[in-house]
Amino acid sequence: MENSVKGLSKATLRKNRTNLIIGLITFLVVVILISVIGWVIMKPESETIQGEVDANEVRISGKIPARILKLKVEEGNYVNEGDTLVFLSSPELYAKLAQAEAAENAAMAQDQKAIKGARNEQIEGTYELWQKAKVGLDFAEKTYKRAENLFKNDVIPAQKFDEAEAQYKAASATEKAARSQYQMAKNGAQKEDKLSAKALVARAHGAVSEVEAYMSEIKLTAPISGEISEIYPKQGELVGQGAPIMSIVDLNNCWITFNVREDQLKDFTIGQGIKVSVPAIGNNKFNFKITYIKALGSYATWKATKTTGQFDVKTFEVRAKPTLKIEGLRPGMSVLLEETKI
Repeated sequence: MENSVKGLSKATLRKNRTNLIIGLITFLVVVILISVIGWVIMKPESETIQGEVDANEVRISGKIPARILKLKVEEGNYVNEGDTLVFLSSPELYAKLAQAEAAENAAMAQDQKAIKGARNEQIEGTYELWQKAKVGLDFAEKTYKRAENLFKNDVIPAQKFDEAEAQYKAASATEKAARSQYQMAKNGAQKEDKLSAKALVARAHGAVSEVEAYMSEIKLTAPISGEISEIYPKQGELVGQGAPIMSIVDLNNCWITFNVREDQLKDFTIGQGIKVSVPAIGNNKFNFKITYIKALGSYATWKATKTTGQFDVKTFEVRAKPTLKIEGLRPGMSVLLEETKI
């Protein structure tokens, strides 16, 4: 009986020990499973850096206030450099051109007058006056000499001699003045007058050239080849000086832009190759090269949430250009960074 009881006790102890071991193993398995599941669930996901495609854009504007006379293109059209884009209308400009041309003609007439000098009739008239003065001087000189001889012989009084002398001197001065007038008419305008006339002509030419330069602005052409991305005014509307009329996007000069936090910037250097995918082009992957890195303003700074252990993190703009031309790449498309340091 005692042997039976002892055997039963040993079997029970053995069974209890087995159950305890199984329970411990089961508990450990459950703990491990929960840990694995928790690690998988709580594992931080790798951050995806997303960027955007950008391109060189040129705005077309005029130098003069005018009205849109005719638009030669529409949004989405591809234009080549030199193609006519829009015609402007400015009646005021034509009026200014007429004024400038009239001023130019007047200045040229003054210049010709200064070069040519006095008219032939004026020269002949001053010459005749000079000859008349010479005759008067000759007569006054003879009269003076006769009076001088008579005065020396006490034939005439001193009063008569003084009168003859005064007439002689007056005739001499008149002859000199007439000769100067003739020489002035013969020589034409002074050097200073000629230079002044030439300066007026040059200024008038400059005014005409300025207006003609503005006249070329009534027809605006494409400075680059590209696609018309946007047209701002409508046909018939007024536009101010320098106001944008349309924009051209150069699709051959595209790049991508990423905003990268300062703590991630260690993975980016200028000249480094990166690989990105473009969802709009079938998620295909393309190689790019980083060409530009610059810190953004304070508005793009990540502020620390704790006073200790953390710091403000700035955001940097990173640009990269494709190593090969990518067909279908357009501004505004999203890009996803796949790999760095390739």
